[in-house]
Amino acid sequence: MNQDQAAEILEYLLEAAHELDEARAAIAALVEDGRENNPDPLGEAVDELNCKLLKLMFDRFPDLMPFEEFPRISSTLQWEQVRLPPTVTEAEVDRIIFSVVVPRWRKMAFIVLAAGQECEKIGLPISPEVLAARVQALAEAEFLESQGDLRKWRHSEVRLKAGADPSGPIH
Repeated sequence: MNQDQAAEILEYLLEAAHELDEARAAIAALVEDGRENNPDPLGEAVDELNCKLLKLMFDRFPDLMPFEEFPRISSTLQWEQVRLPPTVTEAEVDRIIFSVVVPRWRKMAFIVLAAGQECEKIGLPISPEVLAARVQALAEAEFLESQGDLRKWRHSEVRLKAGADPSGPIH
């Protein structure tokens, strides 16, 4: 196999990896009590594809590697599925998120981590998945700008929308 043939095969493999990630997200959304308590039926197939088959391809043709690591879905939780603790308001979560979002692009993973650290400082029991779901909702409502699939925290970015109030939406 030459590099041109490998590049063509790679396109199919990356498309398959993307579709498997999407299928994993759909399955996780069907499971009511979350991923932690349920098996990941496609996990082994994705790991085989990412860890073995693609690794063989990139070992032989390192110039074809399009990124440093494979994009993976970090969380599929949606804001509509979130139940905040009674002591926490949506406005508090927004305030924390808007305290770490700036006008320049930042990785979603950084935003989730920084917001999580702010929650810890003030004793709010909010998980990273809940923070990510709220960031996605704020982006969908156009309070934030985003690029990439926000479910893939290390491969997407968020920034404060130009002209937006840095204190966030009014509730």
